[in-house]
Amino acid sequence: MNEETVVVRYSDEELEEFREIIMKKMEQAKKDYDQLRAGASNSGGNDVMDTSPTFKLQEEGASTLSKEEAGRLASRLLKFIQNLQAALVRIENKTYGVCRETGKLIPKERLRAVPHATLSIEAKMNEKK
Repeated sequence: MNEETVVVRYSDEELEEFREIIMKKMEQAKKDYDQLRAGASNSGGNDVMDTSPTFKLQEEGASTLSKEEAGRLASRLLKFIQNLQAALVRIENKTYGVCRETGKLIPKERLRAVPHATLSIEAKMNEKK
């Protein structure tokens, strides 16, 4: 028997926990994205959406996001949603949580904080050098 063929991955139960985290984050990101788009296209209307705490519009005296800022924020949210969708694919493939550089499991704490992470902290630090 060859003991070197150990499969490194999270259990199905653990993957299900991560799936739930990702789905919640994706749901919120999609709401934020839709809200941003609605706010950018409906600049004249005042409704409950204008007071949403999700976007800290009052910061430094700004009462509205410029179209440029809204576009940048929408673009970042879209990329975040795509990263979360890719993470769901990795869960389906049972490769979720495995560092693409080291092949080791990414710690659960990191995945709970950054559920779309594909690198361990160790690999991320080496990447910056």
